[in-house]
Amino acid sequence: MPVNRKSSDNILFIFLGIWVLLNLIQAAFVEVHADEAYYWMYSRFLDWGYFDHPPMVALFIKTGDAISGSTLGLRLITVLTSTLSVYFLWQMLKPYAVNIKLFILLFGSVVLFHVYGFITTPDAPLAFFTVLFFYVYQRYEKEDNRKWALLLALVIACLLYSKYHAILVLFFTVISNLKLLQRRSFWGIVLVSILVFLPHIWWQVQNNYPSFYYHVIDRSAAFYKFRYTTEYLLAQLALAGPLVGWYLYSSAAVLKTSDSFIRALKFNCYGIFIFFLFSTLKGRVEAHWTLPAMLCLFILAYIALADRPVARWFERLAIANIALVILVRLVLIVPLDALKKVRIVAYYFSNEEWAKQIRQKAGNYPVIFYDSFQAPSRYNYYTRSTKGFSYDSRNYRKNQYDIWPLEDSIRHKKAYLVLDNEYSEYKLQDTIRTEKGIYYGTWIDSVRMYQKVSVNPLTVPAGWKTGALRTLKLKITNPYDEPLVLGNKNQKWKCYLEYSFKKGDVLEDFKPVQANLEQLNIPAGASAEITGTIKAPATAGKYKLILSLRTEPFRGGRNSNIIAVEIK
Repeated sequence: MPVNRKSSDNILFIFLGIWVLLNLIQAAFVEVHADEAYYWMYSRFLDWGYFDHPPMVALFIKTGDAISGSTLGLRLITVLTSTLSVYFLWQMLKPYAVNIKLFILLFGSVVLFHVYGFITTPDAPLAFFTVLFFYVYQRYEKEDNRKWALLLALVIACLLYSKYHAILVLFFTVISNLKLLQRRSFWGIVLVSILVFLPHIWWQVQNNYPSFYYHVIDRSAAFYKFRYTTEYLLAQLALAGPLVGWYLYSSAAVLKTSDSFIRALKFNCYGIFIFFLFSTLKGRVEAHWTLPAMLCLFILAYIALADRPVARWFERLAIANIALVILVRLVLIVPLDALKKVRIVAYYFSNEEWAKQIRQKAGNYPVIFYDSFQAPSRYNYYTRSTKGFSYDSRNYRKNQYDIWPLEDSIRHKKAYLVLDNEYSEYKLQDTIRTEKGIYYGTWIDSVRMYQKVSVNPLTVPAGWKTGALRTLKLKITNPYDEPLVLGNKNQKWKCYLEYSFKKGDVLEDFKPVQANLEQLNIPAGASAEITGTIKAPATAGKYKLILSLRTEPFRGGRNSNIIAVEIK
């Protein structure tokens, strides 16, 4: 028997109540994922931008954390916005067909919607503002007036403040309907959204565009691996619903319409999936990056199927799919020892106990972790502090810990170094046995560290020859509010300027740059120029040159940009 609009709305609100309850329980009782802890650290240092992402996720967490300093508080705004997203999706789809059973079956089947029903990463605000964007865009397209234009501009700004993937949503929407360019209000939308987004752009300028450098340059893999593509394709099929995802794709693919709003959804769905498919040629693509496309896929599949009764076989398969997803969600609340050995499940367990065990050794002193933005973030969250710090070595990527003022607060002070292995170069004092593995600790009486110092050649000369010596003019910039002394006179922990060449995935051993640092004293906030001599690799090829300041007892940071050179 068909369900009328009023009854459908009533059923929707019942579903929303169940959705909120499920997500609140999960938000309260599932331990914080390491990435969530990292974004919680964002909220401790509110800013217009961060190394990896724009700041909306920090605002989500800060708001919820102010209400309740708990895992529920951290995720509260995500729970609320994901619920609002369901409501706005239904309002978007009602003009095409009213089929509440299909709506709930399809929405409940998509794995990504469950994940970002409570998990709070930049994808949570991205999901909400993507839905809100299409909701407002649907109305603006039909009614070109100031109200919808202004609202759309503000939503676009919020979308951009959520995650850089927003650029794809905006691009594919515009090219799906080039007639928008003829509207005067369209250019007003562009102007207002850019003005609102300007503080983030200025932050990027002030910090030397770290997000662009990381996402566009630093993340690229040296060589293509076929598994990057196969893993991506299989993940997209699974995330749309392990049992019914294939049906969503096939239904969306056969949908034919001249509706310009649906055309925008199609352009986004196909465009984003294909964009990231080609991105697998330059490196590994995270499965959840296609979240905006998955939202479009859901909408397209609903419109394609909603004008007829739900097939019995699909209903049974979808219910089984939803039951499977909910079972996995319950596992994250009630742990099974066997499943806790699975890496993706283990992320959510024993974090608080792990942090307490390290805190027992370190006390209230700063704690330094190697090559991980996640470990210090977990430690900070569960100790409700900012004592944890990531020492990002030259073999690791840079992150927000290279920007925050945390390094400044531990330099020249006593700190506790935590390692996940028995490295031979350290005199280890403690063995810490935790459910997350064995860790090793040692004390450093006075930290000497120069993570933020920039060392780059003024120009990169051409004509590199194999095995030849090259003299470079190097600019060293001191970002600190105290003089930078790189000499080793009267210093317990020595400092060395070193270099290496990287070819493909192979990083050569670091060697000392032949330069005189002993008398170098750079005032606070100033720069100095020195000459340094290095030796080119013995074999020809395309390399990346890396310069590093290594201070004992650490392994050395990555103090330069990645400098492309060709050896002939």
